[in-house]
Amino acid sequence: MENLNIFNKNNLRSLLHFNFGNAYPFIIAGPCVIEDFKTLDGIASVLKDCSEELNFNLIFKASYDKANRTSVHSFRGPGIDRGLEMLSEIKEKYHIPILSDVHEVGDMDKVKDVLDIIQIPAFLSRQTDILIEAAKTGKIINVKKGQFLAPWDAKYIVEKIRFAGNNKIILTERGVSFGYNNLVVDFRALQVMKEFGALVVFDATHSVQLPGGSGSGSSGERRHVMPLARAASAVGVDGIFFEVHPDPPQALSDPANSVYLSSFKDSLKNVLEISKYSGYDGT
Repeated sequence: MENLNIFNKNNLRSLLHFNFGNAYPFIIAGPCVIEDFKTLDGIASVLKDCSEELNFNLIFKASYDKANRTSVHSFRGPGIDRGLEMLSEIKEKYHIPILSDVHEVGDMDKVKDVLDIIQIPAFLSRQTDILIEAAKTGKIINVKKGQFLAPWDAKYIVEKIRFAGNNKIILTERGVSFGYNNLVVDFRALQVMKEFGALVVFDATHSVQLPGGSGSGSSGERRHVMPLARAASAVGVDGIFFEVHPDPPQALSDPANSVYLSSFKDSLKNVLEISKYSGYDGT
């Protein structure tokens, strides 16, 4: 693995060529779903400024299609073609790497020219075909560990991607199902998954999601996002995942657990500070 100190400002604009082997967490952040370009651009602008002020490497996340919404009437996004156009514009304008969910094997040829990191949604984390096709693109693959999987089961996800010749793997922990409409985080999972040689990310906002908690959609407990992010930072992770929005209650997806963009920078300061003392050396 190549070494990268993510708090080196010289790396901020070269992260389009993302390398593994970091000393402190990188941050994956952005809106749950692309609502419109104005909102997308506004969020990207604030996050980019935040990354330069706090000196961390930003990976910008936004979904062009949320194919796993609870209700058929829920907003899914602009779709792959328009969504990739907008993400490409953000990438070029702010010089930041882009991550988005891919739900279909047939989308790989289109997304590989825009996305720097292909994210496999949690409900597809055991689907062999999509994992292998994603791996074949040569891109970094971020797999959201399914909330139905034990952490040691994630080694088979890693094996599938490596089988296709790709060793650029991120595993993201979002908690496990705990009864109905609830998730719980076992922080031991972060260390267990590190044993498989992948980077490990903690998904702070989806970990407080209450799946199906509002009937036709998910609910969540936003007040717990930053405390859990600080805990994960203390355990030692490679990255932390946040969904942010200028007005979360009005967000078209994940309104109950997305973080307010206006308070994100100040809240993140403590998370990054704690990571310096976690004892985690990136190996």
